[in-house]
Amino acid sequence: MSLRTERESLSLAKVAPKPQTGDLMSTPDLFELSVPVNATDHVLGAAHVAVTVVEYGDFECPNCKQAAPAVKMLLEHFKGRIRFAFRHFPLEEVHPHALSAAEAAECAGAQQRFWPMHDLLFDNQAHLKRPHLRSYAERVQLDMSRYDLEIDDDVYLQRVREHIRSGRESGVRATPTFFVAGKIKDVSFGMRSLFDAVEAALRRAMP
Repeated sequence: MSLRTERESLSLAKVAPKPQTGDLMSTPDLFELSVPVNATDHVLGAAHVAVTVVEYGDFECPNCKQAAPAVKMLLEHFKGRIRFAFRHFPLEEVHPHALSAAEAAECAGAQQRFWPMHDLLFDNQAHLKRPHLRSYAERVQLDMSRYDLEIDDDVYLQRVREHIRSGRESGVRATPTFFVAGKIKDVSFGMRSLFDAVEAALRRAMP
């Protein structure tokens, strides 16, 4: 094992989600992504790559926050070979601010600031009430008149609901849930399994 690989393994062990009631998924690798990644998705990475990774996440979910650094490592490790899309799956029953956070992220996305807002929401996960969300919108330099109007009118609520519906149709029951090349991947035993799944998918995609 190279020094870099060893360091990545150690880092992954630190950010692997810890079991928590109601948050971790324990679904076998049986389900497929019901809605392919499309132009409405928020995506990091080039369009024409061999493998796409999709996360259904919740901004108030501690496991999603723990997984976020590993996702960045994944993109760096497989740079130029994969892309990553984030979809919303707010667990409203246990996370009362998750839906509002998802709407705020969509407002930011409409102004090409989704990923800065995504990071701010996870960095400030304990503070996701409406006034906090508005302050984050200011920090990522949104047009605040537009933001206020869209939040007040629930402009992006339907889009978030569509993400939730597509997630349920795909077998999502908890967060974070990942799909690699359209196949659901159980990460309840740590994010290392996600890296392994991407490696395997890339090998299968080789001509």
